[in-house]
Amino acid sequence: MKSYRVIESGAPLIECELNIPTPKNSEVLIRTIACGVCHTDIHIHDGFFDMGNGKKMASRLKEPLTMGHEIFGEVVAIGESVKDIEIGKKFVVYPWIGCGECKSCIEDNEHECGPLTAQNLGVSVDGGYGEFVLVKDPKYLFDAGDTPDELAGSYACRGLTAYSALKKANPKLNDKKLVIISAGGLGLLAVKIAQAAFNINPIVVDIDDAKLATAKAAGASEVINSLHEGAKERIIELTGGGATAVIDYVGAEASVRFGYDLFGFNKNGLYILVGMLGGKFEVQLPLMTFSSRTLKGVYLGSIKEMAELMELVKAGKIEPVPVETRHISKVNDTIAELKAGKIKGLVSLIH
Repeated sequence: MKSYRVIESGAPLIECELNIPTPKNSEVLIRTIACGVCHTDIHIHDGFFDMGNGKKMASRLKEPLTMGHEIFGEVVAIGESVKDIEIGKKFVVYPWIGCGECKSCIEDNEHECGPLTAQNLGVSVDGGYGEFVLVKDPKYLFDAGDTPDELAGSYACRGLTAYSALKKANPKLNDKKLVIISAGGLGLLAVKIAQAAFNINPIVVDIDDAKLATAKAAGASEVINSLHEGAKERIIELTGGGATAVIDYVGAEASVRFGYDLFGFNKNGLYILVGMLGGKFEVQLPLMTFSSRTLKGVYLGSIKEMAELMELVKAGKIEPVPVETRHISKVNDTIAELKAGKIKGLVSLIH
């Protein structure tokens, strides 16, 4: 099978020919139809996360690796113990597979399995930049209903992350005090999921007017360019004195510095940090106490949350967003453009 692999961190992926895996026991073999490309792929490809002040934290990359974790594909073979899975059926693959033995895995939080034990597809084991993907168990397969092939896989990472963060923000019906930072692919999915799951239209912040226009068309109640003069004051005005929750899907020094000031004088503000673009942020400790503020990191989402999200997807309750499609052979150009900020929304690689 054809596979695009990281042989050296930061270097172009190499096209390789590998043997097609044979599923055993509970394993399922998926023929990849489409695989989304998200910002996590940048960190995996680079081999590090930016910690600020020139410091770097190594990613979990094990070279060589076939990247790609937003996988949508067709079942082509099953292990001898697999029941009730039809050959030819198409599924989204939940890629955040754990060791199955640690406390997190036992509690169905496999996405929190340790970096040395996790078996995440496209992160620590081969994923969807290959023509075939071996999945550990059919419990990781989810029906996407009539969702377009090129969009379906995005729900396994960006969609799931957006949903999990929104749940933790716990917005109320018709909440007008939720702010989302990011009008990129993840931000757009978050807007649609917020509408479908929580019946709210959040305020969206970005630095790119073209992306903001797309977010407005997608249903954001207001869009704000954080580089514009008076942007913070405008959001505090729109939220009637300050946000109750801010979800930062960017996670850069500039985004956090901007977003952390959006609570005004409100107490109990919740800042949910999701993105990992990188850097550092200084917190004024007395302000944290005085304002009863919470800074919370959210990482992906559980398999239970994936099931909840995919029920909404399967039922057609989440309005699809546009996805740019490219052939898998364009993977290196795509990653380079994503790093340079040239991709405005979602992009998916087709096999």
